[in-house]
Amino acid sequence: METDWLAAHLNDPHLRILDCTIIVQDAQTQQGQGYRVESGYQTWQKGHIPGSGFADLVTDLSDPNGRFPFTAPSAERFAETMARCGVGEGTRVILYDAFLNVCAARLWWLLRACGFDNAAILSGGWMKWTQEGRPISTAPASYPAARFIARPRPQLIARKPEVFAAIDKPGTLLINALSPEDFAGTAPPRYSRPGHIPSSVNVPFLSLVDPETHAYLPEEQLRAKFTAVGATTQQQVITYCAVGFTACSDAFVLSLLGVENLAMYDGSLTEWTADPAMPMVTG
Repeated sequence: METDWLAAHLNDPHLRILDCTIIVQDAQTQQGQGYRVESGYQTWQKGHIPGSGFADLVTDLSDPNGRFPFTAPSAERFAETMARCGVGEGTRVILYDAFLNVCAARLWWLLRACGFDNAAILSGGWMKWTQEGRPISTAPASYPAARFIARPRPQLIARKPEVFAAIDKPGTLLINALSPEDFAGTAPPRYSRPGHIPSSVNVPFLSLVDPETHAYLPEEQLRAKFTAVGATTQQQVITYCAVGFTACSDAFVLSLLGVENLAMYDGSLTEWTADPAMPMVTG
């Protein structure tokens, strides 16, 4: 979704605009260089797109009992949260963030995995909206509670055994959405072991957006990036990253390009590298 369309439809009673921002900061851990993630709720309170609510991916939309950060919530928990956000039958959802569309893509994928397809990502999100001088509000959202019916599509969320079976499997492609340095294992790892899953290819999520506006690149450029690694001709594609966020950005773009039989590895390298039996390669 483009910003000019949203600006013209802010008063649409069937529209639900949700800010999904998370705040990621570098932090030192016992293992070395790591990161700290916080909810973007306080940032949303200070200013947001008029009418928008806040969808908290750190708390409400993660499994509180998950072994790893940001594990996808149960269908029941997800449905309850979406209902509180006013999302249900007859509504159209526009998602945005201040983090290169990554958080919006995560919620877009979770919605899709729960059977809700009437959602779109605001290309460029908060960055492009504010660059264009669009209106900003601090008023709380007023969306009435809705009834969200979850219709789970478990095939959209890949698990570790499925990813392991995909290594060197004909017709299946694993895509790493992290930076080239993370992929090669030359950057300080933010998970247990550096590198990437064997046989996977690299399409960095940062390469999908304009660095100035954070808007997604034109379709022909996006298609060229994924065609170059063979993603558009595979029988199955599984995307992964560190914790299952940037992988959703790659998966979102692939879906826009018409690629079917897509899945996102939710545990990603945080789960994978914690298991010493799971192979990793560098270079």
